Amino acid sequence: MDIIPLLSIYSNALLLTGTEKCKHMSSINFTSVTEFILLGLTDRAELKALLFVLFLLIYAISLVGNLGMLFLIQITPRLHTPMYHFLSCLSFVDVCYSSVFAPKMLLNFFVKQETISFSACIVQYFLFVTLLTTEGFLLAAMAYDRYVAIGNPLLYTVAMTKGVCTVLVLGSCVGGLINSLTHTIGLVKLTFCGPNVIRHFFCDLPPLLQLSCSDTAMNEFLLLIFSGVIAMITFLTVIISYVFILAAILRIRSAAGRRKAFSTCASHLTAVTLFYGSITFSYIQPSSQYSLEQEKVVSVFYTLVIPMLNPLIYSLRNKEVKDAVKWVIDMKHFCH
Repeated sequence: MDIIPLLSIYSNALLLTGTEKCKHMSSINFTSVTEFILLGLTDRAELKALLFVLFLLIYAISLVGNLGMLFLIQITPRLHTPMYHFLSCLSFVDVCYSSVFAPKMLLNFFVKQETISFSACIVQYFLFVTLLTTEGFLLAAMAYDRYVAIGNPLLYTVAMTKGVCTVLVLGSCVGGLINSLTHTIGLVKLTFCGPNVIRHFFCDLPPLLQLSCSDTAMNEFLLLIFSGVIAMITFLTVIISYVFILAAILRIRSAAGRRKAFSTCASHLTAVTLFYGSITFSYIQPSSQYSLEQEKVVSVFYTLVIPMLNPLIYSLRNKEVKDAVKWVIDMKHFCH
């Protein structure tokens, strides 16, 4: 059984490529595509009602959790540290990220045919890639922050200054924009003159490449190269950081000290595992076991469920956040 590399499962969906696709399309007269039809998650009416309630609940929890985390960090002086600066940025990205998909998905449960205009599809894809890439870079930056805090605690305030944190956050955003613009510009240059049914619940590059009647070889090449390089940079940063973190924790003599050190990065480690685990499960699997329905389920997890879980992870497994919540509640009671 061959294990396909990162993102290469998309080749299963790209049935017609290059010259073969052009020859096929040239034999049929098509008008230019102005909108796409999204197949969505299901066409069963009874499931649509159930999924609407479920996804509305997930989206609501995601908004309340992430906006609440942003508010809590802003009003709590003790949380004005590099780690929580990154966390507030992550919460903001998660609010935007889930909002790219949820409103359109919820609306589509009430329409007979799920459609999206060409321009809206391009915008959705651009935002999707920008925010997904930015989140990956932010998680890598947070791993480095935890390494400095645990491995070099005496130098932490010197190494992780406000300027350094700003550079890391801006670098994450710029990295996301560059990656997204590269693929989006290439996508806009393609011609869509034939079938317009996207076998997904949102606009992703592989199914769009499948529908194009242009030569998509360069788009596929850039997708493989950029995704591979970004995945390698972020994943290796996380892995190397945690190797040094583990080594630093093992050097601590007392068991209580080791537990305290590990607890400071447990929430981030959980978030990283969920993020990279879902992406890996989606894009690295045996080609013989690839399933579009399975891909949709995993896509729901990393587009909607993870943004909901992140604030819960950082609040339920973080003593400082729980103490801050208690402080806010006590302040509210005191004011009354």
